[in-house]
Amino acid sequence: MREDARNGGTRRAPSLLARVGVVLVLSVALLSCATAPETGRRQLLLVSPNEETGLGVQAFQQIKQQQPVVTRGRDVAMLQRVGDRISKVVSLPNARWEFVLFKEDAPNAFALPGGKVGVNTGILPITQDEAGLATVIGHEIAHAVARHGAERMSHGMLVELGGAGLSAALGSEPGANRDLIMQAYGVGSQLGVMLPYSRTQELEADELGLLYMARAGYDPRAAIGFWQRFVAYNAQRGGAPPEFLSTHPLDQRRIAELERSLPQAVAEYERARAR
Repeated sequence: MREDARNGGTRRAPSLLARVGVVLVLSVALLSCATAPETGRRQLLLVSPNEETGLGVQAFQQIKQQQPVVTRGRDVAMLQRVGDRISKVVSLPNARWEFVLFKEDAPNAFALPGGKVGVNTGILPITQDEAGLATVIGHEIAHAVARHGAERMSHGMLVELGGAGLSAALGSEPGANRDLIMQAYGVGSQLGVMLPYSRTQELEADELGLLYMARAGYDPRAAIGFWQRFVAYNAQRGGAPPEFLSTHPLDQRRIAELERSLPQAVAEYERARAR
């Protein structure tokens, strides 16, 4: 104990362990800064790409065991075409690309680390065509490429664990960690409480998604039509957001941001067409 001369009371000096913990947290935060692709935004990432990929692959395997999969037909062929084209224009190290159509009415889609992409049949009436589907796949893959889920996990880990024991925590309970990666990447609410993407991450995924679909030869202007159809879909159901939008805040400002990103994406599209 030491005397606090200003208020006449006593104040316990911070313990050595507490001081070391603060230094450790700050050190981890400083050493774990990364840069988002294309946009250059600074990120805090405490999960290694290999750890994240491993969790993503395990989680996707679990989902395929739980949800019915559509294995043939025109919709499956379209998904494979779109997925193949977009996967060729993005950089996702160690990706083992897999595009799976799930028989599920909820209009949803997601991409997990490791190149694992799932699309529900319920979103196809809204995508309508290949360009609409490319909008969805490009957007979701952008979340994985920019490691938005790992970013959300890292912030949570820093708060909960104080930056210590991250590797041990990731290896201790594989089942819980699979759920964590699914929550972080917005996979179905039946698997846990989804962690909402920040508006910054959503707008970043919009911007990157436009570039990816354009580089793959899909007209990025089709993205505006898709999001407008989703607004209409939402309105028809009384304004309660479907699962896909529960972590994807959508309003006219967001569509305006998409429109502002279009000139660069259209230029990429024209270059892709000229090749």
